Amino acid sequence: MAALLLSLIALAPLIAIAVIAFQSSGDAWPHLIDNVLPGAVRRTVGLMLGVGLLTLIIGTGTAWLVTMYRFPGRRYFQWLLLLPMAMPTYIIAYCYLELFDYSGMVQTGMRGLFGWRNAQDYWFPDIRSLSGAIFVMSAVLYPYVYITARASFIAQSVCVIEASRTLGRSASETFWQIALPLARPALAAGVALALMETLNDIGAVEFFGVRTLTVAVYDTWLDRGSLAGASQIACVMLAFVFALLLIERALRAGRRFHHTTGKYRDLPEDKLTGMRGILAVLACVLPLIVGFVLPAGVLVDDAIAHVSAGLSPAFWQAALHSLLLAFAAAVLAVAFAVVLAYGRRQTRSKLVRGASLVPAISYAIPGTVLAIGLLIPLAGLDNSIDGVMRSLFGVSTGLLFSGTAFAIVLAYTIRFLAASLGAVEAGLSKISKNIDAAGRTLGATVSDMLWTVHLPLLRPALGAAAMLVFVDSMKELPATLLLRPFNFDTLSTQVFTLASLYRYEEAGLSALTIVLVSLAPVLLLHGIIARSRPGASASRPSGARSRPEWALRIS
Repeated sequence: MAALLLSLIALAPLIAIAVIAFQSSGDAWPHLIDNVLPGAVRRTVGLMLGVGLLTLIIGTGTAWLVTMYRFPGRRYFQWLLLLPMAMPTYIIAYCYLELFDYSGMVQTGMRGLFGWRNAQDYWFPDIRSLSGAIFVMSAVLYPYVYITARASFIAQSVCVIEASRTLGRSASETFWQIALPLARPALAAGVALALMETLNDIGAVEFFGVRTLTVAVYDTWLDRGSLAGASQIACVMLAFVFALLLIERALRAGRRFHHTTGKYRDLPEDKLTGMRGILAVLACVLPLIVGFVLPAGVLVDDAIAHVSAGLSPAFWQAALHSLLLAFAAAVLAVAFAVVLAYGRRQTRSKLVRGASLVPAISYAIPGTVLAIGLLIPLAGLDNSIDGVMRSLFGVSTGLLFSGTAFAIVLAYTIRFLAASLGAVEAGLSKISKNIDAAGRTLGATVSDMLWTVHLPLLRPALGAAAMLVFVDSMKELPATLLLRPFNFDTLSTQVFTLASLYRYEEAGLSALTIVLVSLAPVLLLHGIIARSRPGASASRPSGARSRPEWALRIS
């Protein structure tokens, strides 16, 4: 029952959006159809196509190079290529605006060097454009494809690759004809994740002036004051999400590839020397420079140059808000994940097993859509409590949920529940069900087993799940913008506000703090991928807590 209740909580925003969308929006919807939706849909599709293609090329190419070839610096590029993942899209967007906008460092330096007076004296590519948004967002989203592609390449069979080479295929032919088709499910999953992040983004597209569906939802709700119209646009975004999930499933086409032997050998690695080695290094260096080194340099420079302004009371208050919200969301998401995963483990009910899959859909919901879906149920709950308290005690309780930080924590929990659930289920899958049977035989209840055996064994998985949710919550911008109370800032909203006011330098310290916090799971991911080849030994978690006699007998 607890698992079903939590699944219903995760599903409530979708139900609320559908209910609101069927309400009358007056003349807002005809106006949106005629003037807003066509352009927003066109720009959203163009952005997703461009980002999907670039992330696929960069992520797959670099993953194949560092997996199958030896060249100078290869061992460092294996984890350095993950670093752009720590850079949120809205942060890298404002960094590149500070670099390449008309008033940015590069164009200002060019005008001073060559004596140009205005933009009519020279040509420079406009960073505030759809192509600029595609380029910059691809630079930080390609690691989603890199992660899945490299994990797939590492796990591929040596026998298949050696057979291909024995039959006369070159290394490039083996890649195109063997490795790439085998990696298609992983590539489809990686591109789908990158596109979900693209659809969720509101900061980068706002800075670049690309009016996507996400921006249309934000403007319709806050600027036009039409919640029903915003919900109707949100339904269009949900159609994009479900279409994306269907396309990803179709590209995978139910294919699964696995080893047919219990013997595993290291993958063959060709050595690249001379010009080929230089080209391989350049292919790995360029994404790293564009996606991490340049923006990180801008952030460090801004943070040092404006450290006194950056360390203002507003920064410390925003940092405290971010830490508290992220910590609360991490604890709540891990608790939800334990209930869902343990319920799935302890029952054969198809209803419970199906309900535990709901969080996977929630992760695909953009933050703006999730914020709208949460606002109405929470506001209804607030009104109900206020009505009861007025009738019984004559006291108004006001906004207990929808107007407080609770709404933000719940939004974080629902949006990132899939990440924590995946980590917890992975940890539970390594615990033999024979332990459950032995414990029940020795008189332990299901709750006894959870508290005394499973949770101690799950501590590494719970820590990883909490860290993932914590970091994602620190970076989340769209849901925070729409649900935050008045005069309530986090580091992400502070960066967005300052950058929107063209006060880029003052946002440097806040942005750098988010990036530094985000580096932890990136380094953790490298270790997980490096040990992902079948046959690798897995570390055994151990629990240090004292256990009752029946638990010790199980051990």
